[in-house]
Amino acid sequence: MGVSLLASMGVAKAQVFKAEEPLAHTYSIVARDPKTGEMAVGVQSHWFSVGTAVPWAEAGVGAIATQSFTNKSFGPRGLALLKEGKTPEEALAILLADDEGREVRQVAIIDAQGRVAAHTGKQCIRYAGDITGKNFSVQANMMLTDKVWPAMAKAFERSEGQPLAERVLLALQAGEQAGGDIRGRQSAALLVVKRDKTDQPWDDKTIDLRVDDSDQPLDELARLLKIHRAYEHMNKGDLAIEKGEMQKAMEEYGKAEAMFPNNLEMKYWHAIGLANSGQIEEASKILRDVYRKDDNWRELTIRLPEVGLLSVSKQNLEKLLKVK
Repeated sequence: MGVSLLASMGVAKAQVFKAEEPLAHTYSIVARDPKTGEMAVGVQSHWFSVGTAVPWAEAGVGAIATQSFTNKSFGPRGLALLKEGKTPEEALAILLADDEGREVRQVAIIDAQGRVAAHTGKQCIRYAGDITGKNFSVQANMMLTDKVWPAMAKAFERSEGQPLAERVLLALQAGEQAGGDIRGRQSAALLVVKRDKTDQPWDDKTIDLRVDDSDQPLDELARLLKIHRAYEHMNKGDLAIEKGEMQKAMEEYGKAEAMFPNNLEMKYWHAIGLANSGQIEEASKILRDVYRKDDNWRELTIRLPEVGLLSVSKQNLEKLLKVK
């Protein structure tokens, strides 16, 4: 839902909601990491699937949060303006110039250089406001208190040195601790893109996490981010195996398992990596625990040699399958 402000009898203004414009009263942050050049948007709201409306970002271009009575077109249009060479302030001015609902909009834009611009319309529901700083902007509307966005700004600034995604999450958590959305909480999202645009746009988003409906969306978002980090270690382990760097592979698999010791898939592929490196006994010990909890993994082991994912002798394959 969204809103058009229409004059009624030349005096009163009515809010007309549109299905294509989500009513995303919320708090968010757009930010950039000056070291890596990554850009991010983080958001939480008491609204279903806020991640489909508020956050927009493109590698090498910038990041945008469009909220309150949301005009979703501000996302792609704003990014297009940045690509044309407009500054965030110029892009924001153009977006608002012909928008009859500008006074109920809240928008923040950051570009690849870390320049920021933000707008909080005069008719955004209080408490509402924004703070722009070096490489970030925080903004909120319909908050329980006026401490939300200042708390977010402080949390972001104090977390310098940590990865950008974790800093954004800390800012959102600080906003929640300061009161958050007056209606409560329902959904959250975290989007991170690379510094530079590549010829493989499908890889330009380094993190794209959404919690569409939850009693504790930020807790769930934090859990998903931790899983994401664990699977980054798994991917590094796989890459190391491809390069024949078995010690590094085992280290990366070990880091992933340490983060989620009960994740059978991480244990399983760690074992397969060991087996492929000739460490059959070590692999068998891990597989024994995996098979006991779900014997379907034993069946998967049977299928791996035919596609080249498990290269062991017939005798060693039997050892891997017979562990109990």
